[in-house]
Amino acid sequence: MQPQVSLDQDQIEGLRHIRAFLKVRTSYDVLPLSYRLITFDTTLLVKKSLNTLIQNGTRGPPHHLPLMQRAEADCMATPGIVSAPLWDSRSSAFAGLLTTSDYINVIQYYWQNPDVLKQIDQFRLNSLRDVEKAIGVVPIETVSAHPQKPLYEACRRMLVSRARRIPLVDVDHETNRQMVVSVITQYRILKFVAVNVNETQMLRKPLKDLKIGTFENVATARMETPVIDVIINMLVKKSISSVPIVDDEGVVLNVFEAVDVITIIKGGVYDDLNLSVGEALLKRPDEFAGLYTCTVHDRLDTIFDTIRKSRVHRFVVVDDSNHLQGILTLSDILEYILLEGEADEP
Repeated sequence: MQPQVSLDQDQIEGLRHIRAFLKVRTSYDVLPLSYRLITFDTTLLVKKSLNTLIQNGTRGPPHHLPLMQRAEADCMATPGIVSAPLWDSRSSAFAGLLTTSDYINVIQYYWQNPDVLKQIDQFRLNSLRDVEKAIGVVPIETVSAHPQKPLYEACRRMLVSRARRIPLVDVDHETNRQMVVSVITQYRILKFVAVNVNETQMLRKPLKDLKIGTFENVATARMETPVIDVIINMLVKKSISSVPIVDDEGVVLNVFEAVDVITIIKGGVYDDLNLSVGEALLKRPDEFAGLYTCTVHDRLDTIFDTIRKSRVHRFVVVDDSNHLQGILTLSDILEYILLEGEADEP
């Protein structure tokens, strides 16, 4: 067994290498060789934006690419596009980012005002701020990063704003107008680190010693729980993006994610949310990434290895009998590698 002092030193050194890497690489470096970007005009109907996201689900990287290029291309591969930059054509300017949270806000608005369903079909993206005000939601800060600035800056902005993704916005020097280059996510950043920073293998301290993740008051649901209860009473009230699904013994069966909401309300069917969680999970696309678990004895080196190989957005922490213990999100990991020991660095 490696001595504790040596473990601590290696952990600190590994984190320093990761932060140094983030400071010399740009956000543009994270982008794969080819990708798609969908941008919505703020005058587009919310219903049409939803259908467009569903219809433009992405696929994994081509198998003929070399391993490194496939790893880079897979950074863009998701079960479906679940966010899109917004563009104000009147001012020719970036206007924010449409995410799953916006659709959840519309759901909450409908369930508070069930007589306005026909009006919801006529909602446009520029009315989403009015929806936030009506339901008392604090608007998410609109943040962006310059693609040629250090990746570290984008990570810090995501950390401060609690955003899980950040648009890259440049300026066309000929017209002096903004242009949206892409959107980078926590997953893509952490995978970029996992692929390119060998020193992640120095992070050998177990999770139980790192004090990261959520292990108290973890929201859970059963397979028979109505989806609307999960959305309103868990995702919204606790400002979380996933809820573990457990049986009566606390054994983890699956996880309900905020992105599942998009599939459920496909076509603008907002009144179909009384179906059970189990029924909702059956609507998932075949390419859904699946459930990833770990234990408190796992280490960040093995977790980064999993991120490098697989499309992971969170880890459900379980014991040896698969009983729920907590949740480890990519936000937790990103915050840890950015802040742990940073104050002691020269």
